[in-house]
Amino acid sequence: MARAAGVSRSTVSYALSGKRSISDETRRRVEEAIARLGFTPHAGAQALATAQTKVIGLMLRFHEDEFAPAMLQYVLPLSDTARELGYDVLMVTDADGAGALRRITGSGKVDGLILLDVAHIDPRLEPLRASGRPGVLVGVPRDTDRLDVFDLDFAAAARVLVDHLQGLGHREIILVTPPREVFERGISYSWRFRDAAVERARELGLVLHAHHGEARQPAVGESLNAVLDAHPTATALIVHNDGSVAALPMVLHRRGVRVPEDLSVTSLYSQEFGRTFSLPYTAVETSPRELGRLAVRQLVGRIQDRDEVGPHRVHFLPPTLIDRGSTA
Repeated sequence: MARAAGVSRSTVSYALSGKRSISDETRRRVEEAIARLGFTPHAGAQALATAQTKVIGLMLRFHEDEFAPAMLQYVLPLSDTARELGYDVLMVTDADGAGALRRITGSGKVDGLILLDVAHIDPRLEPLRASGRPGVLVGVPRDTDRLDVFDLDFAAAARVLVDHLQGLGHREIILVTPPREVFERGISYSWRFRDAAVERARELGLVLHAHHGEARQPAVGESLNAVLDAHPTATALIVHNDGSVAALPMVLHRRGVRVPEDLSVTSLYSQEFGRTFSLPYTAVETSPRELGRLAVRQLVGRIQDRDEVGPHRVHFLPPTLIDRGSTA
């Protein structure tokens, strides 16, 4: 490699590790030699030389009370961004998240971690802080000390949707929330959205009926039908439940309900999720791709100890409403 680039072995090492600055011309010659020879750095040797594995740990769980395709939306942009930045991803789905975190950090398998499915009181946070490894969360816990946190502003999203419907003249609204078990596990996006929607409706003098939805069939369809039967005079529906909104077109079709002529429908989901399930509803964009990119870039900055990363922060993405003509 060094001979092909016309430089010393130490210069090649500096180019690969970034431990010392080299000229742009020298770096270009090394990169051209790498491409020409199809060279791949030996991970073990590189880890010994730099004390870095170039691996990011991604910790999540697939719960029965959540809709798995919604969680998977976050995995692909996280792994894509990591790969673009020269990192591999180790996905950890152990039920004992705290124990798994101690295991992979204690064995030096990862340079840093990204946590999904974050609970209000999350048992993974104490061992994460104790590990000395940088960590980034997608989701908001009660204690954010020494952590970078990214999430959609669910409270603002709720206000946007309630305001949108109120502006169209709706006075009675149904809200379908995540399953009861999601609230009980302490996943804060569930009550951040629900509580803000209830408060906004009260401020505007609206009637809002909040009901827990389900995540799996046939319970999803049964619960949607029960909620619609319970409130026949409601003219609008907000669905904050991925399993429910995916099933909603079929449920409404079978009931003979026209959207928006008979019922205005709004929701929260990503454009990709909407395409996957052919959803035609006006919705707040949940931005999993943007959140994934932000989380990985922040984590890599922490791993590389870059000054521009700055102090730890909690960052909420503002909601963007995409009007698809499902409200009137």
